[in-house]
Amino acid sequence: MEHRHLNHHDYTLAAIDDIISRGGRRDWAALRDAARADAAILCRILRVCAAHRGDPSAQRYRLWSHYAARRTA
Repeated sequence: MEHRHLNHHDYTLAAIDDIISRGGRRDWAALRDAARADAAILCRILRVCAAHRGDPSAQRYRLWSHYAARRTA
């Protein structure tokens, strides 16, 4: 997935936010695989999701927050 305003393929906070909010199944699978391989990405996922904690309609972020928390436990 080409991320908005990004010219690299690293899993930065902005890229993770974009993948969660706009990504499709393949993008999510790639993020999941990257998170399995690198615990730092799990921490970034938690940071991105924490920013959306107050939004009751942010179901995608709740899903990813739950996933990352379970993987880091």
